[in-house]
Amino acid sequence: MKKKYKDETWLFIIVQNPGGDEQFFGLHDEESDVSYIPAFENKENAQSCLIHLPTQKGKKYEIQAIMVGDLTRDAFANNFLIFLLDEDGKIIDKIFPDQPEGTIH
Repeated sequence: MKKKYKDETWLFIIVQNPGGDEQFFGLHDEESDVSYIPAFENKENAQSCLIHLPTQKGKKYEIQAIMVGDLTRDAFANNFLIFLLDEDGKIIDKIFPDQPEGTIH
């Protein structure tokens, strides 16, 4: 599936330690050696998927909205890809840094 998002389109991500030393919640796939930030098209999918993700005890997690342009800039600057997930954690799309702006594979 290929979908286009404008930089101003909102996606939902998981933020670790909101309000303090907050950062985007990222994952690393050991098998393919890829680091990525899980993102979601709506808040409900993010909340449903959060229980399936490997979180750390004692850390707080919060679902927050972010614009695609801000997310891609920060993710790619830190060598992360963006994977769009559904409510079960299945990858439905991927965003790579070499794609034309706003294009998702």
